Amino acid sequence: MTTTVGIAGIGTYFPDAIETAADLVERTGIPEAVLREKMGIRQRHVAGPDDTVATMATRAAERAIAQAGIDPTQISLVISHGSEHKDHVVWNAAAKIQHNIGATNAYSFEMYALCAGAPIALNAARSMMLGDERLEYVLLAAGSRENDLVDLGNQRARFMFNFGSGGGALLLKRDAMANLLLGSAALTDGSLSETVVLTREADAIGGGTATIGDLYGRLDVTDNDYMAQRLGAVSLENFVGVISEAVERSDATLADVAFLGITHMKRSFYLQILEAVGLTPEQSVYLQDHGHIQSVDQALAIELGLAEGKIKPGDLIVLAGAGTGYTWSAITVRWG
Repeated sequence: MTTTVGIAGIGTYFPDAIETAADLVERTGIPEAVLREKMGIRQRHVAGPDDTVATMATRAAERAIAQAGIDPTQISLVISHGSEHKDHVVWNAAAKIQHNIGATNAYSFEMYALCAGAPIALNAARSMMLGDERLEYVLLAAGSRENDLVDLGNQRARFMFNFGSGGGALLLKRDAMANLLLGSAALTDGSLSETVVLTREADAIGGGTATIGDLYGRLDVTDNDYMAQRLGAVSLENFVGVISEAVERSDATLADVAFLGITHMKRSFYLQILEAVGLTPEQSVYLQDHGHIQSVDQALAIELGLAEGKIKPGDLIVLAGAGTGYTWSAITVRWG
């Protein structure tokens, strides 16, 4: 019998506080219509003092575990693939998440691929589970409040104004009968590795405090012209490339794909990607009511796709993302 790995449970968590496009106009200097229609920010959730990365990931994990109907002691491994901006600097958030959920028989570690992290973490966990029969259940959990790190007056960082806060979790099962993980692909363009970094430049920090917990600084774009030129030349091709390769490695074609769950981005580029892989907006969800929550986006996309009836039993779905560095990633799932 061929060993399989599937998604047994999904969970998300979002803070209660919400900022709408109208709330962001004064701080960004961008008209509400542009924020809503062009940048795709209808609203975003914003973390409060108690919404740490580990806490939000824990809340999402608890919901995924409850959906799967298992006891946390059955989990053998916890992987955190969320934000590097977390409760403490130089710290393993996965261990805290493991402790919070009561996974006393597990071990834990972190993976980090920024906003490309979810497909890569899914593939890594699947590979480990296929090679180790002891890993019956593996939990992937992520939390992000990267919006803390962006000064809304810094126009160099405007592509990051969509950042929101929240947590997501995917519980994987070995020898699963449904929601099977299939082929995956990833690609990195290291020439973009230092285009977005945490800096102490006055423009990046803006008028606010430079200190956020143990961190000092804000995210900034070091070379706007190069980043725009390079991404304009390769990003669409690389998204299509990893999506196509993941599908091909699943013994399928793009014509077989029924749904795409992809990172939040500006609306025009989102629509361009859909068209390039032969899909329509009815075969995807646009995360305009949540914004971009790093590697939480893919778990959220599945939840919304199911809630809106866009994912049905038997569908081949693709989860895709891209993160500064610059990495593009995708993985396919046979749903149901």
